[in-house]
Amino acid sequence: MLSFVSAKEIAEKWNISQRRVAILCAEGRIEGAMMVGNMWIIPSTASKPDDKRLSKTAEQEKNTLKPFVKWVGGKGQLVDVLLDTMQATGRTYTKYCEPMIGGGALLFSLLAKNQFKEVYISDTNEELINSFLVIRDNVDMLIEKLQEMQTTFLPMNDNGRKYYYYQARDKFNSLKITHETALEKASLFIFLNKTCFNGLYRVNKSGQFNVPMGAYKNPTICDEINLRNVSKALQNVTIVCGDYTLCQNFVDNDTFVYIDPPYRPISETSSFTAYNTDCFDDKEQIRLAEFIEKISQKGANILLSNSDPKNNNPDDNFFDDLYKGYNIERVSAVRAINSNSQKRGKIKELIIYN
Repeated sequence: MLSFVSAKEIAEKWNISQRRVAILCAEGRIEGAMMVGNMWIIPSTASKPDDKRLSKTAEQEKNTLKPFVKWVGGKGQLVDVLLDTMQATGRTYTKYCEPMIGGGALLFSLLAKNQFKEVYISDTNEELINSFLVIRDNVDMLIEKLQEMQTTFLPMNDNGRKYYYYQARDKFNSLKITHETALEKASLFIFLNKTCFNGLYRVNKSGQFNVPMGAYKNPTICDEINLRNVSKALQNVTIVCGDYTLCQNFVDNDTFVYIDPPYRPISETSSFTAYNTDCFDDKEQIRLAEFIEKISQKGANILLSNSDPKNNNPDDNFFDDLYKGYNIERVSAVRAINSNSQKRGKIKELIIYN
């Protein structure tokens, strides 16, 4: 008759932590393991699985540096184009500024090369910036919390996951960011991002996060190696919560500035700008252009990305007129989010630089 032992007993037998045993069980890597109540039991004859972390760690620690959240409008697919545009200036920069950081795809590509003496990032999304700060300053505790959430969430059935997700969402919405709550708020922010529908960050008019749960079978809630790499890369980065104009004193003629604002909608039905409760309308696009001109006059090199209104209306010259004194290139990108699946696919985006 098959006998079972507890996670604690198997952890002592294999000389690993009990938390690691629970993660292996949740990942389905221990044959015959099952959850009884709120604890794992493991066949006493189970073999210790190979630690896949060991074979990947050296390579990943050297090469992996990527956004720690999914982000609508993230620039992962355009990073190579953006890097090429930077290099085409022929200049070397000592400072880098990204005052609308979002997911930070370009930032992390650049930090992997460690080529700047000073880096400044900011965003008006308080929850996002709080997570950057917690990763930089308290990554060990954050990883512990995320691993606990991952270990609890993954083995659940659909109903259990829904209950857990919406409880986490309610808790996230009830917490105000303070020194005492920053860690819990960041862990909930990352958990919700990894398990919600399409990785959206959307709030209602009251500022409440309202995205429903996604349908991922095995989401990576805690990417420990990348979180540690991100924490290390952020150690000397200035991280600010606030309007992009706050970077003005940081920017000088040795600075490369990349600005990725909420995109101008390319159709009447694609007006997703609700990263926070503020609306980034055409007046805001004009205010941004005026600020870009101001820092351009300080000698900074500036790179801006935005949607191309000509995707929908060939006669819409909004950005061509707004940035008529700048270089404007149109590049191909893939739009992944649209209520009409027939309208997802390749579109043109704008790369604007001085």
